[in-house]
Amino acid sequence: MALAWQDGELLLAVPAGPADDARPVAPERYPDLGAARDRLLELERAGPRWVWGDTRQVAPHLLAAGVRLRRCTDLRLSRDVLRRSSRCRWPSGPADDEVWDGLQAPPDEGVPSLLDLPQLVTGPTLAQVLAEHARQQRVLATAEHAGRLRLLLAAESAGALVAAELKHDGMPWSRQVHDAQLRSLLGEPAAFGGRPSRLEELCAEIRGLLRAPRLNPDSQPELLQALRTAGLGVQSTRQWELEQLQHPVVAPLLEYKKLSRLATAHGWHWLETWVRDARFHPDYVVAGVVTGRWATNGGGALQLPRQIRSAVVADPGHRLVVADAAQLEPRILAAMSGDEQMARAGSGADLYAGLVADGVVATRPQAKVAMLGALYGATSGEAGQLMPRLLRTYPLATGLVEEAARTGERGGQVTTWLGRTSPPPSSAAAWTALGGEVSGADLPESERRDARRSSRDWGRFTRNFVVQGSAAEWALCWLAGLRTLLAGLADGQGRAPRLAYFLHDEVMVHTPEELAEQVVAAVHRAAAQATALMFGGTPVEFPLSVAVVQDYGQAK
Repeated sequence: MALAWQDGELLLAVPAGPADDARPVAPERYPDLGAARDRLLELERAGPRWVWGDTRQVAPHLLAAGVRLRRCTDLRLSRDVLRRSSRCRWPSGPADDEVWDGLQAPPDEGVPSLLDLPQLVTGPTLAQVLAEHARQQRVLATAEHAGRLRLLLAAESAGALVAAELKHDGMPWSRQVHDAQLRSLLGEPAAFGGRPSRLEELCAEIRGLLRAPRLNPDSQPELLQALRTAGLGVQSTRQWELEQLQHPVVAPLLEYKKLSRLATAHGWHWLETWVRDARFHPDYVVAGVVTGRWATNGGGALQLPRQIRSAVVADPGHRLVVADAAQLEPRILAAMSGDEQMARAGSGADLYAGLVADGVVATRPQAKVAMLGALYGATSGEAGQLMPRLLRTYPLATGLVEEAARTGERGGQVTTWLGRTSPPPSSAAAWTALGGEVSGADLPESERRDARRSSRDWGRFTRNFVVQGSAAEWALCWLAGLRTLLAGLADGQGRAPRLAYFLHDEVMVHTPEELAEQVVAAVHRAAAQATALMFGGTPVEFPLSVAVVQDYGQAK
């Protein structure tokens, strides 16, 4: 069933029959969403997959009207995947391509009302929605591994619904706890936006130690110059370089930088901006990273510092169920490659301990270094020294990422397990030249060095793309499955558990206390479903760490 807003009206296209290719009857027209609410809920009982242009334009108004639809196809997100995937051929588009390419999220001006609908919702007409959906179905009909692509599009669209619901429902947040944490760490807030008292104390100490009474430690050029004037030959003000120095200014300077980041990113201004009605309303961007990982449009939801996590407090009579997938990317690599030896190493909760048991390394920290080196292409230091052992012990797993790296170095593109393809490299022309179409002798040596460096850098990117992107797909399937399972739960008062947070391989559910154990079971069941959907009967285990807590700070 298709949905679109057009000329101030809500239009529904309801198929005339059960067949997938049934032509829609004349569109049903409604003056606004309020008038259509009962009809939408009636149609939803049949369990359709709704088709619309952009969830960002639709879902906020559905949620404001109390309508939660189970399934959708987000044509904007699906189009983005299909146009770039190497597993299908996207046809040259008609004139309405610019309608889809120009879709933007509506402005965030608080909670939308039904009266806002005609003003805020813009986008493709119903005819354009139907035409685009038909085109995408034709593309999928001839795609390689079409089943995987369809799973990716379904998971991506479900993720868009989850993102909208996370923003609408919000994460429970205690302003009082957050304020107390800030005062404990930063001191008293200053009037008129100045530095909090603890930062002022550290600033004065830094100025005194560097004999720079006018120094602004927030200015990187000023700080760098003051350090050099004090006889410290630093090239930057990065933490790792400052930690190498033997000088009394290091400790207060590092503390200042850490607290300053907290004050800027999640201080009192953040609290006033992002928390309303005892809820933090994160603004997620689905597939905001090229690998398919989510990003955020401000608010820092993907980087909540540990110092303030205890401000995430469950409502009275509720609990937080926090779950994360252990060592997700190495396990995804083992499943993708079919490396049974690595699968056996990952049986149980700790894959790194399995590497030690296999004799690859002597200690767990070395195992972590070695695996991260394999995933991110480290060639020097301890990771570079350990890589040959991984190659010998797990040839299928390491061979997969090595081949992905070689493809990237040649200027090629790689594809995730379900079908998301990496972007083309920006310097492909230089690599083509080095590859033989233009003799290497025809290039100046400086350009040859730059081309080699770009080639290696892009190889590291494609090496990780296939694993990180496939891990993001598993997490999306997990998230979508969990959302479906939670929809079937409610306590004696009709209260339902709700997803409250998502961070790459971690989810949080805010649930009535009496449903906590059922939610824990749903979390595990959804993970098992995600594994089966993506990899069938793989021997690779995907264990979860799950905690039932009163506040987020207790989960780690």
